[in-house]
Amino acid sequence: MKHFDAIIIGAGQAGVPLAKKLAEAGKKTAIIEKRMVGGTCINDGCTPTKAMIASAKLAHQARNSDELGVETGAIKVNFKKIKARKDAIVRQFRNSAEKGVNSTKGLTLFMGEARFSGKKEITISLNTGGEEVLTADWIFINTGGKTVIPEIEGLNEIEYLTSTSIMELEEIPEHLLVVGGNYIGLEFGQMFSRFGSKVTILEKSASIIAKEDADVSASLTEILEAEKIQVITNAQLLKFSSKKKNEIIAEFKSGKDNEKLKVSHVLVATGRIPQTEVLNLSQCGINVDEKGYIVINNKLETNVKGIFALGDVTPGPAFTHFAYNDYTIVYRNLIEGANYSIKGRPIPYCMFTDPQLGRIGISERDAKAQKLDYKVAVLPMSYVARGIETGETLGLMKAIVDTKSKKILGAAILASEGGEIMSVLQLAMEGGITYDKIRYCVFAHPTYSESLNNLFMKLDD
Repeated sequence: MKHFDAIIIGAGQAGVPLAKKLAEAGKKTAIIEKRMVGGTCINDGCTPTKAMIASAKLAHQARNSDELGVETGAIKVNFKKIKARKDAIVRQFRNSAEKGVNSTKGLTLFMGEARFSGKKEITISLNTGGEEVLTADWIFINTGGKTVIPEIEGLNEIEYLTSTSIMELEEIPEHLLVVGGNYIGLEFGQMFSRFGSKVTILEKSASIIAKEDADVSASLTEILEAEKIQVITNAQLLKFSSKKKNEIIAEFKSGKDNEKLKVSHVLVATGRIPQTEVLNLSQCGINVDEKGYIVINNKLETNVKGIFALGDVTPGPAFTHFAYNDYTIVYRNLIEGANYSIKGRPIPYCMFTDPQLGRIGISERDAKAQKLDYKVAVLPMSYVARGIETGETLGLMKAIVDTKSKKILGAAILASEGGEIMSVLQLAMEGGITYDKIRYCVFAHPTYSESLNNLFMKLDD
């Protein structure tokens, strides 16, 4: 049995920087990873998907370049080269993360699967065989999430894809069925459509990105359908069947009718669940909720003193940037004696469809449900000078503001570089800058952010 000051389970976007900083602070630290250093973001999520989305966007722009007076001829997508580029970027990022871990004095990396075998005791089933037993004063759980696999008749009898396995395809699907019309499904659906796949998206709710306001969802639906992506909402999947490879029959109910669809590939994108089942949390008495998420307080500590949970394994927002922020909170609190909390922190995120959807704060739906005294400003991107100049006129900017204080409550930016524009508003919100000041702020011309002037001009004082 080996004793450490700190053990981190999971080498993701919280685990790696936390382990390094704790070791650098003089704490004898162990980090355990069952698969690959870097977690979902580097290996299966942010890094590889955004690399492939960049290729898809360029293919789309090339096909439509004649609108800007550039004639290219036939466009060929070299999918093997796209995958090779993606793989090279992932290796670069992962190797950098591994090098950082292995070169940090006082930090030991164990490759294997961890489980609690006592209150502050971890047993590791090593990938190379055998076991190691570790104890520590502090334990941090950063095991992330995995794809939800819904119970649909015949699903386990076909070779369905997840957000991980779809990026290992060697050829472009002929007809891709995406099950789920939210962030992951929409990014992959548009990407593979631009690579050349026929794409159908099935969503059980009345609209895609169902948590967003109706006008935002409708605008994105229109954009996707203009790219010949079939979007079917209010769809209930009933059954899958297959008699030969790359020929799958999906039976679903849409409205009152039962329908059948023949596709070559199926992507399951119906959400994610925490990876807690193998941790044996009952051994140390850690509380989880009904969905398996680890229950934490505002300092990210579980009900067991000295054991913390960070990132997607907690009930908080499942985004990489929150996992990283979790690391900064626990590190500063434990090592620097600070008193930071996750309570009240902003929730920015971006969906990397094209155009992007950048989101911060509350939606109009939220404001209405909370019975707030609010106003709404909407600016179509077709009115934005920079959008017209670049040929990026799809989508809209939308902001929710408090009528009396004039503070910005939230925004949805469905636009080219929507995530960057949203970040401008996030800083305004965190700095208490009101919309009437932004309305007359001097921005560089011509930029997308400059159009925030025009967005807030639509509001009367």
